[in-house]
Amino acid sequence: MTVQPSKASIGLPKKTQSLCPECKAVIDADIFEENGKVVMQKECKEHGEVKDIIWSDVDLYLKAEKFALDGIGVENPNTKNRMGCPSECGLCDQHFSHTALANIDLTNRCNLKCPICFANANAAGYVFEPSYEEVVKMLELLRAERPVPTHAVQFSGGEPTLHPRFLDIVKKANELGFSQVQMATNGIKLARDPSYAQELVDAGMHTVYLQFDGVKEENYISCRGKPLLDTKIKAIEHNRMTNPKPLSTVLVPTIVNTINDDQVGPILDFAIENCDVIKGVNFQPVAFTGRISREKRNRQRFTLTDLVDRLVDHTPYLTKDDFYPVPTVAPISYLSGVIAGSAKLTFTCHSHCGIAAYLFIQEDGKIIPVTKFVDVPGMMSQMMRLADKASGKGAQLFLRLMGAVKTDKSKQKSLVKNFNKYFGQYINENEMPEGLDIPALIGGIISEGDKQAVGQFTWRTMFVGGMHFQDLYNYDIQRVQRCAVHYATPDGRLIPFCSYNGGPYWREQVEEKFSVPISEWRGGKIVED
Repeated sequence: MTVQPSKASIGLPKKTQSLCPECKAVIDADIFEENGKVVMQKECKEHGEVKDIIWSDVDLYLKAEKFALDGIGVENPNTKNRMGCPSECGLCDQHFSHTALANIDLTNRCNLKCPICFANANAAGYVFEPSYEEVVKMLELLRAERPVPTHAVQFSGGEPTLHPRFLDIVKKANELGFSQVQMATNGIKLARDPSYAQELVDAGMHTVYLQFDGVKEENYISCRGKPLLDTKIKAIEHNRMTNPKPLSTVLVPTIVNTINDDQVGPILDFAIENCDVIKGVNFQPVAFTGRISREKRNRQRFTLTDLVDRLVDHTPYLTKDDFYPVPTVAPISYLSGVIAGSAKLTFTCHSHCGIAAYLFIQEDGKIIPVTKFVDVPGMMSQMMRLADKASGKGAQLFLRLMGAVKTDKSKQKSLVKNFNKYFGQYINENEMPEGLDIPALIGGIISEGDKQAVGQFTWRTMFVGGMHFQDLYNYDIQRVQRCAVHYATPDGRLIPFCSYNGGPYWREQVEEKFSVPISEWRGGKIVED
């Protein structure tokens, strides 16, 4: 079994453990409803009380918990946690999720000096830039993870394109079998060099995660310290020109309340207008690093449900009911794993880490959320029931579903044939967009036999969602234990995102261990702008 009911606390009020923003000591925290919002309150005996809003909509918060599932973690953890989370990350044997997405920081050098960034050589005073050989070892560590080798890796920084062997690293990731190779970039290299996007494609790059803070120039001046809108537009245009198809691009806006929260709707509009190259918008509500006054934090805090509110208010086609937490889709992987007889990539992060909707964009411009023609809770529950039944009775359900066939193509055809029997009641054909073949899509995903059907679906949809990474003010250790986004480090560890960047600050410890002072780095030159 690859998923199970979550052991995380559910319902309100509830208790968890958090960290003191000052001394980072583990302290108890209460989570409760206050004026329709979900609030965390905690108190350090030495540094006093801290109170912060976690989600601004209690109903969506409680809805997300209904889809909470835990994974099986990793069979080969790199450390045994004897002191308690989050003191010994590795991954450790207290972790519930395998790596759904791995981050590898290739450098902390950057050609920008963003005031909201937590990875900056200028501020750190040293340069962290693993060698090609060190990066390869990190990639091999990820592919050796069991029971599920890491499928997706994202190269980040700093600015990853500054690494002198970046294209070689992309090629090596493909050679090692990563099915998704991504980069998180500010787009400067892509904008300045029209041929660079094609070089990335030729090396094996699948997706560009492009920092994108709005469609107004003042947003970049506020968040990034300089005008960059034209740079973003040029980067997207150059991604559009690659062969044999446009280089898939996901916009990644960091949203700060009162700074650029008014851009949430216009950013989605821009993405839809450019859906031939832009495949999603992954909003990231700001995570506060360092000290910040309570007044400023309350003013600038932006939660996942604030994101939903802005999108619903802006669009005529989205409602709150169209948004679901990340682990909603875990039953698809669970059923796929039972049928295949081996564990599959399963998104079992904490139910409050992220929220998303999928939009289907018709050729006539009409936009239809997937939830308008798919009963998401019903279908996912049915998949869980089928997977549980199959895992308990061996091959019996497998034979009924697959017709005792052997090839992937035959499995897919058999599942499509039997789709209506098992899932037809959860599809509203009257609302389904013309030309969309849901049986073929679901069959392709579960049996992994029709990549073309899955690709076609992805090509005509827009992912819109958000991941709210934690900071010391809203830190929840139960979330950390279920994190599915992990950093690979040069010392052979995998560290959850929110531990690496927003908790005990593993980033500082790792980078200092594998860094050199700025004065010793190529004559002190750290920025190449």
